[in-house]
Amino acid sequence: MAAQDGSEGVEMETEVSLKASEVSSDEGSKGDAAGVEQAVLADGENASLSQVSAVSNGDDGEEGKEMVELKIIWNKNKYDLKIPLDGTGAKLKERIHTLTGLPPAMQKVMYKGLLPEDKTLREIKVTNGAKIMVVGSTINDVLAVNTPKEVIQQEVKAEENKKEPLCRQKQHRKVLDKGKPEDVMPSIKGAKERLPTVPLSGMYNKSGGKVRLTFKLEQDQLWIGTKERTEKIPMGSIKNVVTEPIEGHEDYHMMAFQLGPTEASQYWVYWVPAQYVDAIKDTVLGKWQYF
Repeated sequence: MAAQDGSEGVEMETEVSLKASEVSSDEGSKGDAAGVEQAVLADGENASLSQVSAVSNGDDGEEGKEMVELKIIWNKNKYDLKIPLDGTGAKLKERIHTLTGLPPAMQKVMYKGLLPEDKTLREIKVTNGAKIMVVGSTINDVLAVNTPKEVIQQEVKAEENKKEPLCRQKQHRKVLDKGKPEDVMPSIKGAKERLPTVPLSGMYNKSGGKVRLTFKLEQDQLWIGTKERTEKIPMGSIKNVVTEPIEGHEDYHMMAFQLGPTEASQYWVYWVPAQYVDAIKDTVLGKWQYF
């Protein structure tokens, strides 16, 4: 009986040990499962955060592309811009619009000359850290600064009516008293003709020097040439054109191109053939636009 009791005790202890081991194993498994589950959740959270980060970054389209860092200079302001090297000039203008508010159509982007819109920055050899100059004004700036040309014309005309004839004023007499230039172009009084295909030449300017007028219609420019230099003036910058027949020589006119807001900015030309006066006005003033 004693032996049997001892055997039973050993068997009971063994059974208790096995159950305890099973319980420990189950708890360990549960712990491992919980750990795995936490790891999975943690990975899921990291993945979610990664996705959010990717969405908020917004640069997926530029990922893996070779980038170039530029210095954009506009209106005395400087901007740092990073853009794909294979982006076009048109794309650069869009990014400049985002930075400055200057519409692409009103931008003149300069890098070793006028930057072409249809070529990539790589093709025109833009380097890292390059300075890009931008010229242009916003629509609001233009409207705030410029006075409608019709108003300027009315003001100038009203002022002219208050004065004596221009050709009698002292500042003009000193040029007109030199007489008609020998090489002046022929004139036709009372006629109206289109601009000739050659420059208008043989005229005087305010200093009494010879001057010629070339109308570059394809560039929308008026070239005023003298012996010393040629001024290339955008027709859009000419605010008004003032003309008056020369007394005693009504088949010729004296003419002023107003390049700024006041009379001090007028560029005078003398002995303009009368038949071209209207064509000159139409060419210069008819093409003028704000933007």
